Amino acid sequence: MEKQLHLNLLASRPPVPAGLQSSSKTKMGPGRRRDFTPLSWSQYFETMEDVEVENENGKDIFRVYCSGAHGPVLLLLHGGGHSALSWAVFTAVIYSRINCRVVAVDLRAHGDSKVRNSEDLSADTMAKDIGKVAEALYGDNPPPIMVIGHSMGGAIAVHTAAANHIPSLLGLCVIDVVEGTAMDALNSMQNFLRSRPKMFKSLENAIEWSVKSGQIRNIESARVSMGGQVKKCEESTRSPVVSTSIGEGIIEEEEDEVGEEESNKKRMKEDDQETKKESIFTWRVDLTKTEKYWEGWFKGLSALFLTCSVPKLLLLAGVDRLDKDLTIGQMQGEQLKLTFCAHQEKSPHLALDGLSFVLREVSDAGPASVRSRRPRGRTRKSSRRSRGVHGPPQVH
Repeated sequence: MEKQLHLNLLASRPPVPAGLQSSSKTKMGPGRRRDFTPLSWSQYFETMEDVEVENENGKDIFRVYCSGAHGPVLLLLHGGGHSALSWAVFTAVIYSRINCRVVAVDLRAHGDSKVRNSEDLSADTMAKDIGKVAEALYGDNPPPIMVIGHSMGGAIAVHTAAANHIPSLLGLCVIDVVEGTAMDALNSMQNFLRSRPKMFKSLENAIEWSVKSGQIRNIESARVSMGGQVKKCEESTRSPVVSTSIGEGIIEEEEDEVGEEESNKKRMKEDDQETKKESIFTWRVDLTKTEKYWEGWFKGLSALFLTCSVPKLLLLAGVDRLDKDLTIGQMQGEQLKLTFCAHQEKSPHLALDGLSFVLREVSDAGPASVRSRRPRGRTRKSSRRSRGVHGPPQVH
């Protein structure tokens, strides 16, 4: 009977009304232009919240997006340079099919999180952040929590689990990152980052570039998540010359021309009047400045992953991604499940079987309970919320 209760933990949900389903499978007719307009977080998560945590330098605020009120928690950690919104499509799919709670976190210096020391992106600091966020959300009696991380977020998930920052940890899932491949990619990382556009003329332009360049393979995910990767430039710009190829998404600086001083001043004044209310977009995180932390994220990661005592799930694109430590661990029968599938943004459905396996095998949270949904898009008010907070190769 106990085993059956565990297996019933993640019972399938009834079909979700069409208006709430992810539209990633929607196909366009021949000749129709793809839509690159941004999508709101509220179409994928029920609530948005700013969680305040204490540290030795004061208070930090972390933006979280949540769905669900009952069942085990899936705590989602995004990759470097991305944000919690990278999990939006995944959340819509898994939450519609599995009884659980979903919490996606903007990591330190990413998305809309605000921290005092945004330059400290060490694995140790970010792992402690995750523990503090979980404590702030659930107090001294947290529910069973499974930490799921993609790329850099996967590395932080491993460090969080290994340091026991979440006492109620139910399981660990790492997506698309192993030590060997990650360390090999670091040599070319700076070249990759320098090859990206520095600015975009609009958020739509950034979304289009992300899709056409292949950085985000799911157009729906790009539309909801790019707003967490780029931000408006604060200063006004003086008639920037935009690349005629919108797919490139590059904002080029206008060359200075020699002319009469008075004529130039008049032209600049007119331009300022036209553009002072317009903003171009740039990256929220300058990943080139995080290089000193890259090795700390990934070095020794496979061995550390295998030492974690909780059940583990590793989602990779193929068996060739396994490094020596993971291959040996698999052969020696470690408490590890390997699943080979596509990237979580491209095919979120493929991760469901692996996640369900781990949760069903180890959960002691008791039987699933059916809960009513809060309306999507409602921002929850709580004592943790601060009203003053504004809203290829991968390091991430």
